[in-house]
Amino acid sequence: MSTLDSFKSLSRAMLLGFRRDRGALFFTVLFPLMFLVIFAGVFGHQSTAKAKVLEVGPVAAVDQAVARDPAELKKIMELTRTADRAAALRKVEKGDADAVVEQRGSEVVVHYSAADQVRSGTVRGLMDSLVQSANQAASGKPPAFTLRSQQVEDDSLKAIQFFTPSLLGWALASAGVFGASQTLVTWRTKGILRRLQLSPAPIPTVFAARVAVSLGVALGQFALFIVVAQLPMFGLKLGHAWWMAIPMVMAGVLAFLSIGMVIGAWAKSQETAQAVTQLVVLPMAFLGGSFFPLDSAPAWMKGLSYAFPLRYLNEGMLNVMGRGLGPGSALPQIGVLLGVAAVGALIATRLFRWEAA
Repeated sequence: MSTLDSFKSLSRAMLLGFRRDRGALFFTVLFPLMFLVIFAGVFGHQSTAKAKVLEVGPVAAVDQAVARDPAELKKIMELTRTADRAAALRKVEKGDADAVVEQRGSEVVVHYSAADQVRSGTVRGLMDSLVQSANQAASGKPPAFTLRSQQVEDDSLKAIQFFTPSLLGWALASAGVFGASQTLVTWRTKGILRRLQLSPAPIPTVFAARVAVSLGVALGQFALFIVVAQLPMFGLKLGHAWWMAIPMVMAGVLAFLSIGMVIGAWAKSQETAQAVTQLVVLPMAFLGGSFFPLDSAPAWMKGLSYAFPLRYLNEGMLNVMGRGLGPGSALPQIGVLLGVAAVGALIATRLFRWEAA
């Protein structure tokens, strides 16, 4: 039997095994999908942090409020003055700021993002309050200022576009790490690895088939998430470069499989592998921004989040699927994930053993 025939046979056997395992099927596909439906349904009920506002040029209503009571205003708004309007708008598009405010004659214009509808609503309410205060200060005169809000993205952008990639990233991380670690430990403790070593199929072909099946399942998850999120009740609208999420998914799967292989190569029992996997996946999910945005997190937590590859997968998919950025915006994250995959594979190779000690 040729190497290609061995690869096809092994891949088919592993895929059939996955389909017959109802527990694996539920926790890999249906459980994360249930989270997507729940989170999308209740989005908008979270609290917000201090609003980050960029002021382009002098804005009388804002400047008067700052001069009147700067300490009080700092409790609810972080104001940064800038002369670069285009760069300021890009920061709002990327989620690095909540709004840009500028003045055109007697009109105060607030540019906001729909990345977080609660925070954008808060910022618009705050600006409206400042404008009304400025109008009241000019007592006995017609209103000196009016307020107009402009969304920086297309009007069709909805919150589901930000939950879809983040929850998908968590699903891929969980499936990749758990699947690889449990499979490797099970194969070793039950003597399957030793039998595979003695079989005609080359060992690289066996692991290549395992990776191929994982990639196929992940792409199926991706397609299912997109289909469900595009239902009329959710209304997902994909960005023009959404297809870059496909290589992002593949790079993420390779990274998480390598982490699972490291755990599986090191652990001596299924119980140990499962415990260590939980210790890795759960913090990674929270610090990777899968369940809540990291904007309001403490600085130390934001810094720590960069140590987890899930953050890069979530950020890369969010850029091309939700924020409407170009294909190049995902390349740095893909590079990081492939680097994690390479390092993890190297470590797993060093720790690998055929039989339980």
